[in-house]
Amino acid sequence: MKMQSRQTRGMTLIGFLMVLALVLFAAYLGIKLVPIYLNHFSVVSEMQAVASEPGSANTAPQTIRRQLMTRLDLSFVKHVEPENIRVERSDGTRLIVKYEVEEHLIGNIDAIISFNRVEPLSN
Repeated sequence: MKMQSRQTRGMTLIGFLMVLALVLFAAYLGIKLVPIYLNHFSVVSEMQAVASEPGSANTAPQTIRRQLMTRLDLSFVKHVEPENIRVERSDGTRLIVKYEVEEHLIGNIDAIISFNRVEPLSN
């Protein structure tokens, strides 16, 4: 009787552990970073709401800043301070929010995410 060769199929335990470690690390990064981006989407939504109000281009910058900060507080938005909000009046009036978020990941590794959003104000 002739012996047939067996081919090994599948993954070794070490290979499985390496793949599992990569998947867990990606999930950990997602848990840490996704809330920051969801927070930014709320900032963008509130900026668009303030910018679309009729006559917002003619409103005083302090009033626009106060309106946006009130909306951000009601939406439980973190990381944006009044000094991060600017109103520029050149080539049309624009609302600018520029801020950074620093998130501790592992050991001495941090992620710094910079956001810079510009919305034109309506007349």
